[in-house]
Amino acid sequence: MDSGQSVRAAAGFGEQLRVRRERIGLTQQCLADHATLSVRAIRDMESGRVRRPRNETVRLLADALRLEGRNRTEFEEAARRHPLADEPAAVPAPAAPPVARGAIVGREVETEVLVDAFALHGDRLVSLVGLGGVGKTRLALEVARRVHLAAHWSVRWVDCGGGPHPWRGRPDDLVREIGDRPALLVLDGADGGVDAGQLDALFHHCPGLRVLITAREARPLPGGQVIPLAPLPVPAPELDAEPEALAQVGAVRLLLSHLCRLRPGYTLERSEAPAVAELCRHLDGLPGALERAAGWALVQSTGQLVARLAAVPFTLAAPPLVFGARGDVRDEVEPAIRKLTDRQRALLDVLVDEPGDWSGEDAVVRTGWALQTCLATVHELLSRGLIRSVPARDGVRFTVLNLCRRLVREEPGLRLAPTGDVPLLAVAG
Repeated sequence: MDSGQSVRAAAGFGEQLRVRRERIGLTQQCLADHATLSVRAIRDMESGRVRRPRNETVRLLADALRLEGRNRTEFEEAARRHPLADEPAAVPAPAAPPVARGAIVGREVETEVLVDAFALHGDRLVSLVGLGGVGKTRLALEVARRVHLAAHWSVRWVDCGGGPHPWRGRPDDLVREIGDRPALLVLDGADGGVDAGQLDALFHHCPGLRVLITAREARPLPGGQVIPLAPLPVPAPELDAEPEALAQVGAVRLLLSHLCRLRPGYTLERSEAPAVAELCRHLDGLPGALERAAGWALVQSTGQLVARLAAVPFTLAAPPLVFGARGDVRDEVEPAIRKLTDRQRALLDVLVDEPGDWSGEDAVVRTGWALQTCLATVHELLSRGLIRSVPARDGVRFTVLNLCRRLVREEPGLRLAPTGDVPLLAVAG
């Protein structure tokens, strides 16, 4: 397909504008500068908020995009194809996403990355994966809220309940509802997978559609981007004596936000700072676990909670009355371990006994595996949320989640074989 045909396949003016802009390597800001327009005007046209720009605006854009002949004619026709935006029947009010029932804390960067992926860069399919309780649904709600309010996209939210998406009889309805307008479809909790054929059909009939999938396990789909969601950053030990610096770390910020609601007037004192930091490290910065810990702070101090979890780490169930958390920490970590392949579990068995952090090259030395095999397995463990990357000056380094380390060490049944007897070369394949 030549460049003209591929652009003609784009249904709306906004989509054509985005495709042509990206084809010549211009950002929205650069195009705005060349066309002497505002970047907001470019964004509104690409998102579909402005569906029939003025003729002078179209002329300026065509000049900035260096369009001539047939390409220019098609571009100008696309701008006239839609009815005026102020006609009541032309642009139905965009459907809103569900309203989140709690604040989102510590996910500013992830939110911006995902919003830009859809609204700025034009990604059509993104899967957000990670452990249960890591905050996938809450982040998806925030992304959906942002694109709905800022870009006026419609949002269709499907709660998959941990299984395949329940689309029986619904794809045609979605096509009719969405048409060629900008829209975000969220498939939340699609742990049972997604039908790639149905997705392809939706993308074909709805050129303005974007899809966000949340799931515990990565299931790559053609043309899709998989983004592992890590737990919130935890504080380094050297911050334990510095309450002000400690309060800026993601996991601590979230824990303190919960504590302040449950204990009005609560402030982080220097005497309590080490216990708060240790609690965040012990729970690996997992938002669901921190939420439960904060609930118990009504009857126990953070110091008492740390001592309790140090002795019996997997007894942190949800308190009777709290924000809605269910289950306990084990429910978030153990299922991910049990779904590992023999090769993944063999590497994890080695890494849980590795003190501190380590690099991919360190893992090669410890296992004796080929570099590509070892790095691929590290990548898989990272996508499952059982290890996390840590700041380093000498390259990328990792560490096993504290909860994962303790669970594997204290429950031998989760290991592939008894310690010291792991058939590493055999499972490496």
